[in-house]
Amino acid sequence: MINFFLVAAGGAIGASLRFSFGHFFKSYIFPNHYFLSTLFINILGSFLIGWIISITQGKNFSDDLIKYFIIIGILGSFTTFSTFSIEAVELIVAKRAFLASIYILSSFILCISFTFLGLNINKFIS
Repeated sequence: MINFFLVAAGGAIGASLRFSFGHFFKSYIFPNHYFLSTLFINILGSFLIGWIISITQGKNFSDDLIKYFIIIGILGSFTTFSTFSIEAVELIVAKRAFLASIYILSSFILCISFTFLGLNINKFIS
């Protein structure tokens, strides 16, 4: 039952961060290309998931706190596949299929690459 509350509390924080970052990027950084804010947020979250896993492996941290509160709760709600999906569909409906294709491919490639980077960054720095 505690894991449920860890996910819920983390989810509230992650969703609030997602909303705040998204609003900031859409308003000030990418005002004409709203989908780029989602791409950036998902890349950042993917990196953080990998990095947090890498720095906590073998350390004396609570697995439940890391897994349920931070990774599933905070970062799971910070990164959103549903927002990515609707934005890709909106681009296709707006007859911007090429841009949608770029968005879809770059999201998958960059998010997976940044998760890998996060998992291995300590190896690169040491």
